[in-house]
Amino acid sequence: MADIRPFCMPKWGIEMTEGTIAEWMVKEGDAFSRGQTLCLIETAKITNEVEAEYDAVVRRMLVGAGGDAQPVGALLAVFADAAASDAEIDAFVAAFKPADTAVAAKSGAAAPAPSAAAPAPAAAQPKKIVTNRPISPEALRLAEAEGFDLAGVEGTGRGGRITYQDVHQALRPEARPVLKGAAQLVEDNAKVFASPLARRIAALHGIDLAALTGTGPRGRISKHDVLALVPAPAAPAGFAAAEFVAVANPAQVVPFDRVRKVVARRLTEAKQQIPHFYLRVSARADELVALRKTANLVLGCKASINDYLVKAVAMALVRHPDVNVQVHGEELHRFPHADVSIAVASPKGLVTPVVRQADRMRIDQLAAESRRLIDKAMAGRLSMEDMEGGTFSVSNLGMMGVEQFDAIINPPQAAILAVGAVTRQPVETADGDIAFESRIGLTLSVDHRAIDGAGGAMFLQTLKGLIEAPEGLFA
Repeated sequence: MADIRPFCMPKWGIEMTEGTIAEWMVKEGDAFSRGQTLCLIETAKITNEVEAEYDAVVRRMLVGAGGDAQPVGALLAVFADAAASDAEIDAFVAAFKPADTAVAAKSGAAAPAPSAAAPAPAAAQPKKIVTNRPISPEALRLAEAEGFDLAGVEGTGRGGRITYQDVHQALRPEARPVLKGAAQLVEDNAKVFASPLARRIAALHGIDLAALTGTGPRGRISKHDVLALVPAPAAPAGFAAAEFVAVANPAQVVPFDRVRKVVARRLTEAKQQIPHFYLRVSARADELVALRKTANLVLGCKASINDYLVKAVAMALVRHPDVNVQVHGEELHRFPHADVSIAVASPKGLVTPVVRQADRMRIDQLAAESRRLIDKAMAGRLSMEDMEGGTFSVSNLGMMGVEQFDAIINPPQAAILAVGAVTRQPVETADGDIAFESRIGLTLSVDHRAIDGAGGAMFLQTLKGLIEAPEGLFA
């Protein structure tokens, strides 16, 4: 019997529900060997290479590259040996049933039986009106529903027939003075049937609506009727009068892609479920900027200001382990080393690859690892291993000129640092003079369930000291 095996959409992580074939590395009919890369599968935030686990031949491809997202467990291709016939492959595809990957309900838990709907209260029956006067059916139904006496209603229809509009007007409240427009006292005449916008325009320009004849439905006065009586403004001297013509402004509807959907869902959940509070400080950055130039020359690297900040954050986290935590339900997970997530605005959306054990790295090593992760993010090639397990996040918008902002915590982490731009600010010197220095704004967003205000403040104090005395980064 031929050895026929399915190739299905894998499941990486608890939250993965679907994926997309980004690229096939083999074609239908190709033979492959164990360890060979078969395809690239793109999920919400990562793109993983899938390697063959055995030797076989690609006998049937059911999903092409760049197609629609497929649910976990969906049949993507059929692998078999060369001896398998096409009829056997067809029968295998027809009989294939994807595995159920849904999370089963807890045993013994039964869905609550729907309660019987309470009987709706009987609707109040409208009062019947008996009259010999000519009246339209709509007008009669309105009068009966409102319990209105038709004795004082004068019909304006043909032959004195009472119309729906006659009853509607009679039901309107009496005239009362109100302030409208440019604080001008006008009569809201109940006998004048006009739209609210027409009334406001009339009040603004002092137009008596009672003298107007409406051109709208049932004689309603519209804004066009009022605007016809508003004099056009005179053109400025030296300029020819020109009419402004508004053109269509259609919206371009752009649906969320998979990454944007996941980011939107996770950030919404984080903001709703995590009790955020914020701590803000600024630090002198002159020494850090100067040290960076010298250190980069000595180390032969191109470490950015953000790389030095990540190093400072990692060292501060090790000194304050109460901040270097993750929140899992009602448990805190503390870590001996700092795995710092860095926020990257990739073409696929916001991603947060992790620099592992950043506290143990030299600046040149950290800069190389950060550059590698950023390049993978921009190419859409981050793997699950690149994304999972961070203990703290750094989000830097300073390079875009943003001086200060509040970042949303990336669960299960308990804190995130928002970094602003380095700006020149005036300060008072010890002898009373005014001097300028470079300062950088820092905002720490903290999960109050896991970290107290004092703990966050001490972490920021240590971080500020490392930034203002950056030689400590090389200790």
